[in-house]
Amino acid sequence: MLSEGRKEELITLCSELVQQQSYSGEENHVVQRIRKAFQKMGFDDFWVDCYGNIVGHIKGKRPGKRILFDGHIDTVPVPDDGKWKQAPFGGILKDGKIYGRGASDMKGAVSAMIMAAGYFAMDTKRDFAGDIYIAGVVHEECFEGVAAREVSERVQPDYVVIGEASELNLKIGQRGRAEIVVETYGRPAHSANPQAGINAVYKMSKLIDRIRELTMTFHPVLGQGILELTDIKSSPYPGASVVPDYCRATYDRRLLVGETRESVLKPILDLIEEMSREDAEFKGTASYAVGVEKCYTGTNIEGERFFPGWLYDEEDQFIQAALKGIKTMGISPAVTQYSFCTNGSHYAGEAGIKTIGFGPSRENLAHTIDEYIEVEQLVNVANGYYGILKEVLK
Repeated sequence: MLSEGRKEELITLCSELVQQQSYSGEENHVVQRIRKAFQKMGFDDFWVDCYGNIVGHIKGKRPGKRILFDGHIDTVPVPDDGKWKQAPFGGILKDGKIYGRGASDMKGAVSAMIMAAGYFAMDTKRDFAGDIYIAGVVHEECFEGVAAREVSERVQPDYVVIGEASELNLKIGQRGRAEIVVETYGRPAHSANPQAGINAVYKMSKLIDRIRELTMTFHPVLGQGILELTDIKSSPYPGASVVPDYCRATYDRRLLVGETRESVLKPILDLIEEMSREDAEFKGTASYAVGVEKCYTGTNIEGERFFPGWLYDEEDQFIQAALKGIKTMGISPAVTQYSFCTNGSHYAGEAGIKTIGFGPSRENLAHTIDEYIEVEQLVNVANGYYGILKEVLK
């Protein structure tokens, strides 16, 4: 358990991380603060990669497994700080809570990971079997798992702990996420003579109706797959006196275990092919959205927006060891799944690395006005991480 002095150190680090504004692509200041924390806590080495992820390493005296603790350090923006009662980058401690953007999502977890690993190494004098890695990962809010690929390629972890908010419950899976772009094409004409053109929006309207009739996938644990229309745009826009010759609709698709890029797109592509046979003027396509963002290092980060789901058996050896370690610290977690997407989409969904989620705070505090983390949750999760290390690396 953390001493009172260690609790104060943890609270201070969390507050100072929150004070560093770190929107996606602007994480450099929080990286500098994490670098200082690694040095103070006696990490053996650390590095910053091309995307700007910072990874710290503590080496045990005996050979063993490599365990990686993953926490993203970017946050969503604060669009109107005038609506906040507490300064969004103040990191203020008040009434047992640390306030600020990223406190819950997820600088609290990152600070707890750093301190728990450092304290564990001190207390054991590094007499443990294996290696500990702490990753502060960039651009997660834009691309769940894309920047994490660079981390896992270098670290090659045997196990991963995701620190996303779980209210101290143990997460063994999640639905994935895909962003699907559906496009229809027409022929422009003056809107006074619409018969001379082909209205792409009308074609899209019919396609949307057919997509709504598709039967969604189902998983007994993760539940229903989801395919939801989130936006629609036509071109030209504004379309003054012009029949639109292009229409684009975007769908949010929540993925289940085992669904692939091909299997998810196939029902929509089949519909487009069927409608093309029925209507010679119908032309459409479907694909995954591709995003490109700039990292603070100057490197572009690019990724197709397809992030797989994952799920492990509760009886898995790693999960049971982590659960035992958490319980030894006086925490009694439920074993459940995340309802949202995390960097686990890469570690577990793409790379097949044994992964769990265990983090402080409630899921519904992320991205909110006056976001905060309770100090009790922060301290308890640090104890939980300590317990996981003690059990998994013994």
